[in-house]
Amino acid sequence: MIVYRFVERERTSFPVTTMCRTLGVSPSGYWAWAKRPPSARALADAGLTATIRDIHKDSRGTYGVPRIHAELRFTGTRCARKRVARLMRQAGLEGVHRRRFVRTTVQDRDAAPAPDLVNRVFSATCPDQLWVADITYLPTWQGFLYISPRSSTSSAGGSWAGRWPGTSGPS
Repeated sequence: MIVYRFVERERTSFPVTTMCRTLGVSPSGYWAWAKRPPSARALADAGLTATIRDIHKDSRGTYGVPRIHAELRFTGTRCARKRVARLMRQAGLEGVHRRRFVRTTVQDRDAAPAPDLVNRVFSATCPDQLWVADITYLPTWQGFLYISPRSSTSSAGGSWAGRWPGTSGPS
């Protein structure tokens, strides 16, 4: 049947008899296949695929095989889960996958901890005496975007503009 589909697709470019002879099938077998009406299963699959497309569209493209199968059973349509999976695959439909937990840091048990240079006292008496920073990441379609904000811990407060409140120049 795959050979016949190929012959059907390339029929405009090459003679049918030449293709059939090259591919090892009879031209009469091809013409019998081409004139045969769709089987009952093919017709049922086409109707079920249309229903699956509607359910998938109503779920805004989020439902996968298990939920679509459950929705079909709820509406009274009996079919196997693997049939739903096959029809969705053939139609190019996919549900939305949950994100996996990604562990980004693997702790080295043998490494010495970083020294606490401020003894857990996060206050400063004047500008530029103590700075703190953190790092975080945001997953994007092209990978992770790493963000590292930093700020001074002076009691006067820090400034993202590079100047301290009440001063005229950069710090």
